[in-house]
Amino acid sequence: MRVVSLVPSLTEAVAVSVPGALVGATEWCSHPEDLDVVRVGGTKNPDVRGIIGLAPDLVIANEEENRAPDLAALRAAGLQVLVTEVRDLPGAFRELTRVLAACGAGRPKWLEEAESAWGQLPPPEARLRAVIPIWRRPWMVLGRDTFAGDLLRRLGVDNAYATHAERYPRVTLDELRAVGPDVVILPDEPYRFTREDGPEEFTAPAALVSGRHLTWYGPSLAEAPAVLGRALRAACG
Repeated sequence: MRVVSLVPSLTEAVAVSVPGALVGATEWCSHPEDLDVVRVGGTKNPDVRGIIGLAPDLVIANEEENRAPDLAALRAAGLQVLVTEVRDLPGAFRELTRVLAACGAGRPKWLEEAESAWGQLPPPEARLRAVIPIWRRPWMVLGRDTFAGDLLRRLGVDNAYATHAERYPRVTLDELRAVGPDVVILPDEPYRFTREDGPEEFTAPAALVSGRHLTWYGPSLAEAPAVLGRALRAACG
């Protein structure tokens, strides 16, 4: 198989599970850290002509991360494009299984470990109400029907914007403060929140979390419950 991945988390999943299959990936595909393949632009602006030139057997994409016109152009060139849709944890496991099967892989150990890690979560001792900014200038937060929101829900965190009409609503800082959350969850991607950039805007405790463990569906899922859990405990005690 010759595979091009336009989704960072799926790039990692394929690279780990089917070594040698990947021939192209986006500039945002940062894992595995030693990944040595042709870079084909970004998720939103891929080098369509370059991808076609790689003559892949399969292009892996996602309905949220990649643009429909780019995928249509790849199909028009005769390439097979597999488009994933992930809105929750069960959907992630389902789509990972589908992608890896399409790449000729069996069921990897890390996927079984991830399912076990999430399946054996103890009930949370108490639930926390949170806002989860993902961007600043303008402020944007997780809204309804998101994979990251589902992970947090399973860890005892209720998203204050989970019933919003939009999946990634823009809000003002005053609106965020008015929510009065128990905790503000600040990932380091897509916007890189840090101890000096983000927490100072809120009176509520801030949990700085790994964006890869919060938003990626791939090998990182196996350790995500422990990683995210530690970040929440560090912030809230």
